[in-house]
Amino acid sequence: MRLITAFPLLVLGSFMLSTNLMAADTAVKTPSPAQAAQQKRMTDCNHQASTKSLKGENRSTFMSTCLKAKSSSTVGKSLTPQQQKMKDCNADAKAKSLKGNERKTFMSACLKKSA
Repeated sequence: MRLITAFPLLVLGSFMLSTNLMAADTAVKTPSPAQAAQQKRMTDCNHQASTKSLKGENRSTFMSTCLKAKSSSTVGKSLTPQQQKMKDCNADAKAKSLKGNERKTFMSACLKKSA
């Protein structure tokens, strides 16, 4: 008798749990800007490969080359003033062959200087 009354409760509990899990799966996640850019590159390269009717190894090679070419063009972006200052200070520290605490002290002083 107890088994018969426990069964509907078990079914109801599992139904409520599965409903919550399904609701969690349907939540839309927005991609980060980097992910969105990568998706755009993939879409563009894929479209180009399709228009050229590439298949198999030729398509793989083309996609690889296309994605690398698009990625390297974004590397050439201009640096922020802080990044440029860091780059300059690093170059100065390397030119002076500074290591360890001397380098740390030099970098701290160099980065604190006004631009």
